Amino acid sequence: MILAFDTFKPYTFVDAFRFMADNPGLMWQKTVEHLQISGEAMGIALLLAIPLGVSLGHIHRGSFISINLANIFRALPSLAVIAIGLGVFWIGTTNVVFALVVLAFPLMLTNAYVAVDNIDADVIESARGMGMRPHQILLRIELPLALPLIFAGIKTAAVFVVATATLGGIVGGGGLGDIIVNQASYFLKGVIAASIAVAVLAFAASFAFGLLQRAVTPRGLRRRVKMLEPDVSTGVAEAVTA
Repeated sequence: MILAFDTFKPYTFVDAFRFMADNPGLMWQKTVEHLQISGEAMGIALLLAIPLGVSLGHIHRGSFISINLANIFRALPSLAVIAIGLGVFWIGTTNVVFALVVLAFPLMLTNAYVAVDNIDADVIESARGMGMRPHQILLRIELPLALPLIFAGIKTAAVFVVATATLGGIVGGGGLGDIIVNQASYFLKGVIAASIAVAVLAFAASFAFGLLQRAVTPRGLRRRVKMLEPDVSTGVAEAVTA
């Protein structure tokens, strides 16, 4: 028996929005699952990457770990990580969260390290001359100046995680990916509806973290910083000053 799938037609987008209207419970349930998976992965990655990156940047050591090793993790395809995880976590949400942590961790780690490590040495020397201790320099000088760059990495990681969480549908991890990979049950209109929902979530994550990034940026830096976005080739945010 040959299983036939419907093909794209000009009115398919209209059908996708009708699918959303006809299945609000399903869309809401899968959206909540998607956000839960993404939130868990982001939380774990934050707890692991930010303290490590800030600590290494503060002591100005460990660039190999924070940059080169992180790039190795970035080179791993998330689908391959999920496949490897099947041998440990089997199918389900845990496997997907693990793969998303591997995706988000290097972005956050590299940005946190570079943000603190690249603080102007004259600023640090001035703080030492005022009698500040190392932990005071970190908390009062380095972190406030590094926050915009740190949050740029978090914002990028959030967008990547929300978009990649759709792979969870392949291993029964839940989320909107369940609809996207199951065209036989939800047809093309369902696939497109779920894809639109994922795109909206990714844009919303970028916008929300962008506002948060601006909120934590000191006012003095807001006037000087014209652009603060990651370099897609390195994953490291670069500040371009006016």
